[in-house]
Amino acid sequence: MNPNMIIVYDIADPKRLNKAAKIILDYGKRVQKSKYEVEVNDRLFDELKYRIEDIIKPAEDGVKYIPMCNKCKETIEIIGKGYIIKSNEEYYII
Repeated sequence: MNPNMIIVYDIADPKRLNKAAKIILDYGKRVQKSKYEVEVNDRLFDELKYRIEDIIKPAEDGVKYIPMCNKCKETIEIIGKGYIIKSNEEYYII
């Protein structure tokens, strides 16, 4: 996987949080408790957003989609625990 987006969230309700986590894992990998790296094209990104927007409550929850350009990915630095995901796994959405 060559991630092209980082997703982070702050979701107030544990049930909604678990649902959001499961949805995002359909598109990528968790790298921290509420931070994910995903690889999506425009169609998959629209689908992901729709699925997330269907379960969150905007007055209580927040989700940020942060695009990563190739130049940005080359400048990532990690101090302490952490890693950069560079697998070639394929993901199937069922």
